[in-house]
Amino acid sequence: MNRPPDQDSDFPYWLLLLAGVGLYLFWLVVANELYAQVLRTLVKGIGITVFVTVVSFALASALGLALALAALSRSIMLRQIAQVYVEVIRGIPIIVLLLYVAFVLAPAMVAAWNWMTSSLGIDPWQTRDFPLLWRAIIALAIAYSAFLAEVFRAGLLSVDRGQIEAAQALGLNGRQRFRHIIFPQAFRTILPPLGNDFVAMVKDSSLVSVLGVSDITQLGKVTAAGNFRYFETYNVVALVYLTMTITLSLALRRLERRMRGPEQR
Repeated sequence: MNRPPDQDSDFPYWLLLLAGVGLYLFWLVVANELYAQVLRTLVKGIGITVFVTVVSFALASALGLALALAALSRSIMLRQIAQVYVEVIRGIPIIVLLLYVAFVLAPAMVAAWNWMTSSLGIDPWQTRDFPLLWRAIIALAIAYSAFLAEVFRAGLLSVDRGQIEAAQALGLNGRQRFRHIIFPQAFRTILPPLGNDFVAMVKDSSLVSVLGVSDITQLGKVTAAGNFRYFETYNVVALVYLTMTITLSLALRRLERRMRGPEQR
Protein backbone atom coordinates (compact mmCIF):
# COMPACT_ATOMS: atom_id res chain seq x y z
CA MET A 1 0.00 0.00 0.00
CA ASN A 2 1.38 3.37 -1.03
CA ARG A 3 2.12 5.88 1.67
CA PRO A 4 -0.37 8.81 1.59
CA PRO A 5 1.13 12.14 0.51
CA ASP A 6 2.29 14.53 3.21
CA GLN A 7 -0.08 17.49 3.30
CA ASP A 8 2.56 19.68 4.92
CA SER A 9 4.69 19.41 1.78
CA ASP A 10 1.85 20.49 -0.54
CA PHE A 11 1.99 23.99 -1.98
CA PRO A 12 -0.86 25.95 -0.28
CA TYR A 13 -2.91 26.82 -3.38
CA TRP A 14 -5.98 27.02 -1.14
CA LEU A 15 -4.26 29.70 0.91
CA LEU A 16 -3.50 31.73 -2.21
CA LEU A 17 -7.16 31.51 -3.21
CA LEU A 18 -8.37 32.61 0.20
CA ALA A 19 -5.75 35.34 0.36
CA GLY A 20 -6.95 36.67 -3.00
CA VAL A 21 -10.57 36.72 -1.87
CA GLY A 22 -9.57 38.26 1.44
CA LEU A 23 -7.52 41.01 -0.22
CA TYR A 24 -10.46 41.80 -2.49
CA LEU A 25 -12.80 42.10 0.49
CA PHE A 26 -10.29 44.23 2.39
CA TRP A 27 -10.02 46.45 -0.68
CA LEU A 28 -13.80 46.86 -0.59
CA VAL A 29 -13.55 47.82 3.06
CA VAL A 30 -11.02 50.52 2.18
CA ALA A 31 -12.76 51.74 -0.96
CA ASN A 32 -16.40 51.50 0.16
CA GLU A 33 -17.57 53.75 2.99
CA LEU A 34 -20.37 51.36 3.97
CA TYR A 35 -17.96 48.42 4.39
CA ALA A 36 -15.53 50.68 6.25
CA GLN A 37 -18.25 51.85 8.63
CA VAL A 38 -19.33 48.28 9.34
CA LEU A 39 -15.73 47.24 10.06
CA ARG A 40 -15.21 50.19 12.42
CA THR A 41 -18.25 49.01 14.36
CA LEU A 42 -17.18 45.35 14.44
CA VAL A 43 -13.66 46.17 15.62
CA LYS A 44 -15.21 47.14 18.96
CA GLY A 45 -16.36 43.55 19.38
CA ILE A 46 -13.05 41.86 18.56
CA GLY A 47 -11.72 42.46 22.06
CA ILE A 48 -14.81 40.87 23.63
CA THR A 49 -14.57 37.86 21.28
CA VAL A 50 -10.88 37.35 22.07
CA PHE A 51 -11.48 37.77 25.82
CA VAL A 52 -14.38 35.30 25.86
CA THR A 53 -12.40 32.77 23.80
CA VAL A 54 -9.16 32.92 25.79
CA VAL A 55 -10.74 32.92 29.26
CA SER A 56 -13.30 30.23 28.40
CA PHE A 57 -10.66 28.00 26.82
CA ALA A 58 -8.27 28.42 29.75
CA LEU A 59 -10.99 27.46 32.22
CA ALA A 60 -12.15 24.60 30.01
CA SER A 61 -8.57 23.28 29.70
CA ALA A 62 -8.03 23.32 33.46
CA LEU A 63 -11.36 21.60 34.12
CA GLY A 64 -10.82 19.16 31.25
CA LEU A 65 -7.39 18.14 32.56
CA ALA A 66 -8.86 17.62 36.04
CA LEU A 67 -11.63 15.46 34.55
CA ALA A 68 -9.09 13.43 32.56
CA LEU A 69 -7.03 12.78 35.68
CA ALA A 70 -10.21 11.80 37.53
CA ALA A 71 -11.16 9.43 34.72
CA LEU A 72 -7.74 7.74 34.99
CA SER A 73 -7.61 7.67 38.80
CA ARG A 74 -7.75 4.54 40.92
CA SER A 75 -10.92 5.74 42.64
CA ILE A 76 -14.06 4.30 41.04
CA MET A 77 -16.08 7.22 42.41
CA LEU A 78 -13.89 9.78 40.65
CA ARG A 79 -13.97 7.76 37.44
CA GLN A 80 -17.77 7.53 37.52
CA ILE A 81 -18.18 11.25 38.28
CA ALA A 82 -15.91 12.17 35.37
CA GLN A 83 -17.73 9.77 33.04
CA VAL A 84 -21.21 11.03 33.84
CA TYR A 85 -20.07 14.66 33.55
CA VAL A 86 -18.52 14.11 30.13
CA GLU A 87 -21.47 12.14 28.75
CA VAL A 88 -24.11 14.58 30.03
CA ILE A 89 -22.37 17.76 28.94
CA ARG A 90 -21.44 16.39 25.51
CA GLY A 91 -25.09 15.42 24.99
CA ILE A 92 -26.42 18.96 25.49
CA PRO A 93 -26.22 21.48 22.61
CA ILE A 94 -23.95 24.39 23.49
CA ILE A 95 -26.65 27.00 22.93
CA VAL A 96 -29.02 25.13 25.29
CA LEU A 97 -26.25 24.92 27.90
CA LEU A 98 -25.57 28.63 27.41
CA LEU A 99 -29.19 29.53 28.09
CA TYR A 100 -29.38 27.13 31.04
CA VAL A 101 -26.30 28.58 32.70
CA ALA A 102 -27.39 32.16 32.02
CA PHE A 103 -30.96 31.90 33.25
CA VAL A 104 -30.99 28.91 35.63
CA LEU A 105 -27.54 28.18 37.04
CA ALA A 106 -26.32 31.78 37.42
CA PRO A 107 -29.43 32.98 39.34
CA ALA A 108 -29.16 29.88 41.55
CA MET A 109 -25.50 30.71 42.26
CA VAL A 110 -26.43 34.30 43.15
CA ALA A 111 -29.22 33.09 45.46
CA ALA A 112 -26.86 30.61 47.16
CA TRP A 113 -24.20 33.29 47.60
CA ASN A 114 -26.69 35.76 49.10
CA TRP A 115 -28.04 33.11 51.47
CA MET A 116 -24.52 32.23 52.61
CA THR A 117 -23.47 35.85 53.16
CA SER A 118 -26.68 36.67 55.04
CA SER A 119 -26.21 33.58 57.22
CA LEU A 120 -22.69 34.76 58.07
CA GLY A 121 -23.94 38.29 58.74
CA ILE A 122 -21.98 39.99 55.92
CA ASP A 123 -24.84 41.69 54.07
CA PRO A 124 -22.55 44.12 52.12
CA TRP A 125 -21.26 41.12 50.16
CA GLN A 126 -24.71 40.27 48.81
CA THR A 127 -25.26 40.88 45.12
CA ARG A 128 -27.93 40.66 42.48
CA ASP A 129 -25.59 41.20 39.56
CA PHE A 130 -23.98 38.40 37.56
CA PRO A 131 -22.75 39.92 34.28
CA LEU A 132 -23.98 38.19 31.12
CA LEU A 133 -20.40 38.14 29.85
CA TRP A 134 -19.30 35.88 32.71
CA ARG A 135 -22.40 33.71 32.40
CA ALA A 136 -21.42 33.10 28.78
CA ILE A 137 -17.80 32.36 29.72
CA ILE A 138 -18.86 29.82 32.36
CA ALA A 139 -21.22 28.11 29.91
CA LEU A 140 -18.57 27.80 27.19
CA ALA A 141 -16.00 26.56 29.71
CA ILE A 142 -18.39 23.87 30.95
CA ALA A 143 -19.31 22.83 27.40
CA TYR A 144 -15.73 22.56 26.11
CA SER A 145 -14.33 20.97 29.26
CA ALA A 146 -16.17 17.74 28.42
CA PHE A 147 -14.57 17.57 24.96
CA LEU A 148 -11.12 18.57 26.21
CA ALA A 149 -11.32 15.94 28.96
CA GLU A 150 -11.37 13.23 26.28
CA VAL A 151 -8.51 14.92 24.42
CA PHE A 152 -6.36 15.02 27.57
CA ARG A 153 -7.31 11.46 28.54
CA ALA A 154 -6.30 10.10 25.13
CA GLY A 155 -3.03 12.04 25.24
CA LEU A 156 -2.13 10.77 28.70
CA LEU A 157 -2.89 7.19 27.69
CA SER A 158 -0.61 7.53 24.65
CA VAL A 159 2.52 7.77 26.82
CA ASP A 160 4.48 4.53 26.80
CA ARG A 161 3.98 2.57 30.00
CA GLY A 162 7.63 1.60 30.07
CA GLN A 163 8.72 5.21 30.52
CA ILE A 164 6.39 5.61 33.49
CA GLU A 165 7.79 2.46 35.07
CA ALA A 166 11.32 3.71 34.44
CA ALA A 167 10.45 6.98 36.20
CA GLN A 168 9.09 4.97 39.14
CA ALA A 169 12.32 2.99 39.26
CA LEU A 170 14.25 6.25 39.47
CA GLY A 171 12.25 7.20 42.56
CA LEU A 172 10.05 9.94 41.07
CA ASN A 173 6.75 10.42 42.87
CA GLY A 174 3.41 10.74 41.10
CA ARG A 175 3.56 14.52 40.72
CA GLN A 176 7.14 14.44 39.42
CA ARG A 177 6.29 11.68 36.94
CA PHE A 178 3.33 13.68 35.62
CA ARG A 179 5.29 16.94 35.39
CA HIS A 180 8.55 15.67 33.90
CA ILE A 181 7.65 12.48 32.02
CA ILE A 182 3.96 12.05 31.25
CA PHE A 183 2.61 15.50 30.41
CA PRO A 184 5.51 16.74 28.20
CA GLN A 185 5.17 13.65 25.99
CA ALA A 186 1.37 13.69 26.04
CA PHE A 187 1.32 17.35 25.04
CA ARG A 188 2.72 16.55 21.59
CA THR A 189 -0.22 14.23 20.99
CA ILE A 190 -2.70 16.64 22.58
CA LEU A 191 -1.62 19.79 20.72
CA PRO A 192 -3.31 19.21 17.32
CA PRO A 193 -6.82 18.45 18.67
CA LEU A 194 -6.33 21.10 21.36
CA GLY A 195 -5.55 23.65 18.66
CA ASN A 196 -8.57 22.56 16.63
CA ASP A 197 -10.80 23.03 19.67
CA PHE A 198 -9.34 26.48 20.29
CA VAL A 199 -10.19 27.53 16.73
CA ALA A 200 -13.66 26.05 17.19
CA MET A 201 -14.02 28.06 20.40
CA VAL A 202 -13.39 31.27 18.42
CA LYS A 203 -16.35 30.40 16.21
CA ASP A 204 -18.58 29.12 19.01
CA SER A 205 -17.95 32.29 21.00
CA SER A 206 -20.41 33.89 18.57
CA LEU A 207 -23.17 32.06 20.47
CA VAL A 208 -22.79 34.58 23.32
CA SER A 209 -24.63 37.04 21.08
CA VAL A 210 -27.91 35.33 22.07
CA LEU A 211 -27.36 36.85 25.54
CA GLY A 212 -26.72 40.30 24.11
CA VAL A 213 -22.97 40.26 24.76
CA SER A 214 -21.38 42.81 22.43
CA ASP A 215 -19.08 40.50 20.50
CA ILE A 216 -18.50 40.57 16.75
CA THR A 217 -21.70 38.70 15.90
CA GLN A 218 -23.91 40.80 18.17
CA LEU A 219 -22.53 44.05 16.77
CA GLY A 220 -23.05 42.66 13.27
CA LYS A 221 -26.70 41.87 14.07
CA VAL A 222 -27.28 45.35 15.49
CA THR A 223 -25.53 47.01 12.54
CA ALA A 224 -27.51 45.02 9.96
CA ALA A 225 -30.78 45.77 11.75
CA GLY A 226 -29.94 49.47 11.61
CA ASN A 227 -28.72 49.86 8.03
CA PHE A 228 -30.70 46.98 6.43
CA ARG A 229 -27.56 46.10 4.41
CA TYR A 230 -27.35 42.46 5.44
CA PHE A 231 -25.18 41.35 2.51
CA GLU A 232 -22.45 43.89 3.13
CA THR A 233 -22.60 43.62 6.93
CA TYR A 234 -22.37 39.86 7.14
CA ASN A 235 -19.66 39.80 4.49
CA VAL A 236 -17.53 41.85 6.86
CA VAL A 237 -18.53 39.68 9.85
CA ALA A 238 -17.48 36.54 7.95
CA LEU A 239 -14.24 38.24 6.84
CA VAL A 240 -13.29 39.12 10.43
CA TYR A 241 -13.94 35.58 11.69
CA LEU A 242 -12.11 33.99 8.74
CA THR A 243 -9.10 36.23 9.30
CA MET A 244 -8.94 35.22 12.95
CA THR A 245 -9.46 31.47 12.44
CA ILE A 246 -7.17 31.03 9.44
CA THR A 247 -4.40 33.01 11.13
CA LEU A 248 -4.75 30.82 14.22
CA SER A 249 -4.80 27.62 12.16
CA LEU A 250 -1.61 28.57 10.31
CA ALA A 251 0.13 29.53 13.57
CA LEU A 252 -0.87 26.23 15.18
CA ARG A 253 0.40 24.23 12.18
CA ARG A 254 3.72 26.01 12.42
CA LEU A 255 3.91 25.28 16.14
CA GLU A 256 3.11 21.59 15.52
CA ARG A 257 5.93 21.30 12.98
CA ARG A 258 8.39 22.92 15.40
CA MET A 259 7.40 20.55 18.20
CA ARG A 260 7.91 17.45 16.07
CA GLY A 261 11.27 15.78 16.11
CA PRO A 262 13.49 16.31 13.02
CA GLU A 263 12.83 12.72 12.01
CA GLN A 264 9.06 13.33 11.93
CA ARG A 265 9.15 16.41 9.74
